[in-house]
Amino acid sequence: MQLTSQLIVDIPRHQQKLYGLDAHHLMPVGEFLLEPRTAAAFAEMQFAAAKNGFDLQICSAYRPFERQVHIWNAKASGKRSLLDIESNPIDFASLNEQQLIDTILIWSALPGASRHHWGTDIDVFDAKLISKQSLQLVSAEYQANGPCFALHQWLTHHAQQYGFYFPYQAQKSGVSPEPWHLSYFPVATDYLSQFRVDELAKVLSQAQISLQSPLIERLTELVNQYVFYVAPSPA
Repeated sequence: MQLTSQLIVDIPRHQQKLYGLDAHHLMPVGEFLLEPRTAAAFAEMQFAAAKNGFDLQICSAYRPFERQVHIWNAKASGKRSLLDIESNPIDFASLNEQQLIDTILIWSALPGASRHHWGTDIDVFDAKLISKQSLQLVSAEYQANGPCFALHQWLTHHAQQYGFYFPYQAQKSGVSPEPWHLSYFPVATDYLSQFRVDELAKVLSQAQISLQSPLIERLTELVNQYVFYVAPSPA
């Protein structure tokens, strides 16, 4: 597993974990990396879920800066599909630069601004009813008649007992609702308070990222909308 980014930036080492540049504070959990307190809390929640008939599994956890750049650049170049808020395809050729940025941000985080960089946030599913290979991470899978609906209902009522909550909720976050995305708020809340727009600007200015100039021009707006505007944690 890659633990440190190749990108060299002039920000304090202890802050680099906030932008996906350093993962030395994380620990392996199966094929994933998690912040240690998050890992311990997840194990407890997973055990409780199993006693209630669910096979709670992670499909995504820590994601390094370079991985998020790869996703971003693929979407910004039309090599990866773009979806609207209803998960319907959008024609790449019909979008100007600003529209393209806004469209990508419907479902993908700006590199350096993803909570998945912290090791505190995970995407989960019920492996008893759907395989990781079949999972699409679309809302229908977590709604009534979806394979992860019952699990989502259980998490809605019990995740907080283990320190987790859903940061992306309708009318409460800039990011579209993600019923699969859980955050370990005892640590994530602290990381969010340390997040700095000027530090992210340094990171993006030195990265090989598509739409670099318009992103940096709008960075304060985008960080306020997609990083700081999340559902309030129970903490």
